[in-house]
Formats: sequence, C-alpha cells, structure tokens
Amino acid sequence: MTCTTQSDPGLPDDSAGASEAPGFATRAVRAGQRRTPEGEHAEPIFTTSSFVFSSAAEAAARFAGEAEGNIYSRFTNPTVRAFEERLAALEGGECCVATASGMAAILALCLATLEAGDHVVISRSVFGSTSSLFSGYLARFGVRTTCVPLADAAAWEAAIESRTRLLFCETPSNPLTEMADLRQLAEIAHRHDCRLVVDNCFCTPALQRPLELGADVVVHSATKYLDGQGRCVGGAVVGDRKLVGEAVFGVMRTAGPSMSPFNAWVFLKGLETLELRMQAHARAAAQLAAWLDAHPAVTRVHYPGLADHPQHHLVGPQQRSGGGIVSFEVRGARAEAWRVIDSTRMISITANLGDAKTTITHPATTTHGRLSAEARAEAGISEALLRVAVGLESVADIQADLARGLAVS
Repeated sequence: MTCTTQSDPGLPDDSAGASEAPGFATRAVRAGQRRTPEGEHAEPIFTTSSFVFSSAAEAAARFAGEAEGNIYSRFTNPTVRAFEERLAALEGGECCVATASGMAAILALCLATLEAGDHVVISRSVFGSTSSLFSGYLARFGVRTTCVPLADAAAWEAAIESRTRLLFCETPSNPLTEMADLRQLAEIAHRHDCRLVVDNCFCTPALQRPLELGADVVVHSATKYLDGQGRCVGGAVVGDRKLVGEAVFGVMRTAGPSMSPFNAWVFLKGLETLELRMQAHARAAAQLAAWLDAHPAVTRVHYPGLADHPQHHLVGPQQRSGGGIVSFEVRGARAEAWRVIDSTRMISITANLGDAKTTITHPATTTHGRLSAEARAEAGISEALLRVAVGLESVADIQADLARGLAVS
C-alpha cells in the first residue's frame, strides 16, 4: 500500500520555487521512483519474496507497524509501491493498493467495506464478471445488490436503503459506453452516507478523474489501458488514507491478492506513455465511430463522442474525450455479427481491450456470456452488438478490415 506524501522523491520539489504542482505527463513519468544507491535511471524490479532486517528489534518494529519498511512482498514491495504511488498521483488520491487483477481490486474493496446484511447499488451495465461477483458470490455472504440504469439518477436514489453502503458504477460502461453524471451520483451517495465507487478502466486518469468529481474510490483493471500493450494482468484501488490505506490494505496483507513486482514494473512503463496513448486512441475511435455511423450495414453506433450519444453533454466537463471504445450493432443478429468478426484479417479477436492492437469481440457470447438472456436484454446487449477497442494502427486499415465483413452483411 502506498499513500502519497507532500514531497515525492521522483518529482520536482515544489519548495524550490515552482509555482504549480507537476503536470500530469510529468507525474506519469516521474512519480513514485526512489533510486537505490546504485544510481539506476529506470525503475528496478525487486524480485524478492522477503526482506532482511538489521536486528531483531527492527524486525519486531516493522511487524508491529511502529517503523516503516519492507517486510514481505505479499504486501510490501518497492516496485509495487512505485506503481501505487504513481497511479495515486495521477488519480489525485491519497492512497493506492495494487492487486493481482481488476476483479481482485473490486473484491478487496468489498471485503474491506461490506458485511452480512449490507446492500449495494450497481448499474445494470457493469462488466459481466463484476455483476457475477455481486450477485453470485457476495450474495452467499448476505450482501444484497440492486441493479439500476446507469444514467438514471432518480433510480439510483430510489434504490438506496438504510443498509446501503456502496454505489458502484463504470462510466463509460462496457460495452455500450453509457455515461453517468459523477458529480450528481456523488451528491446522491453522500446525501445518504454512502460511498461512490467508480471503475475508471475505460478512461484512465488521462481522460477522467472521478475523485475530483466527488467519487470516494476508484478501481482499475491495470490490464487494460494502464499497461497499454496487453502484457500483464493487474488491478488497483485508489482513495483516501483511512479506507484504502488501512481497510483495503488490511485485506491485501491478510488475504494476499497481490500484484507481482514484474507486473508492477510493466505497468510503470505503461503509465509513462498513458496520456499520449489515450489521446491517440480517442482520435482514432472518433474517426472510426463517424465512419461506422454512416455505414449502411450498421444500425447503431455507441460512442460518447458522437453528437447523438445520450450523454454526449458530459464529454468535456467530465470526460475529456470520447475515449477509445466503439460499440456498434449490425443488421441482423448473431450470425451477421460473427461474420464481421470472422472476416477480419488484422484486428485481433479477443475480449481484452486497451491494447495498442485493435481488438473485437461479441459481448453477448464473451464478456457478458455468463449473464442470463434476460439480464443481457436489460443491459441492452443484443446479439447484433460488437465492441471494438480501437488500437494505434492506421484508422484506414481498421476501417478496411471491418468493411470486409460489413459488406457481406
């Protein structure tokens, strides 16, 4: 676990006369790095399970929490700490706890905040595994869940009960790119003494910073855009010192859904180029969305950057651009959607997203395949829907690859 301090050793010292805090791009490259006596330029990977103490007294003090320092890599590792500090600095949070996956981040948060009898309100359009975690697993331990439409503020407030502890949403949603007004949701949550938790996987702090908009906690699947090249699996929880720095960290120390030092190092490298990549993804996605919107084989395009998107007004005030995900529906149903996928020659057929390589998937049979047909229908996920995570290739080549299957449709 890492909590940010006033003086980050990797950043310029504000006391030296700088009038403003370091910019986002500087934090993405520099935050969290502590050079060893070897004087390395790049961050080292600490591939060690445990750490050595100078004396029995020092060991006792660290285990008792009376002295800072590394103990065991399940919950203290310098490479993981560097990633945590950097992500906390980018999100504007006090503390960050890195985890083995995005789902491990959500689970750790739930274990830290919920008990039998508690209630959670989530949006209908959360990731399929997130929905399964709440409805299929946490329910076994007495945690009840109510699902509401993401963009319906009145429905969120109406669903809150006396034992409601969390309001949980993804914005934009997967795969329909619906958006919630985070300032409005935060006001609702706090009016009822609840916490607002936002999965910021689709935007990353380069495009959206929920904590600045009133959210209490941000969760990430670092596997996606934070890495940016589809190399590793990881997650993170970002928030304040008491909840994240103590409660979530306590779950990490005890249960151990830990991020490996190697994966943390990969994510550190990914963060260095995050802002540049997200800008490029968004530019390409906007071009692709406009092209799909005009295609006769496409019946609907879901992309926040299009003027007819229901929450287009939030692009700018809340989300800095339309993002890198475009979903669209073809004429027909599953057969026609699968034909578009199977006709591609360059685009990668995989459910992962946030990669430099463009990916395509059929949500109804992959990411949301474990949901019932009724649940998918409520979430608006049809058999004709395809999700494209726009990569960094030439937009013309992405269009040409999709055009082959769309022509047949």
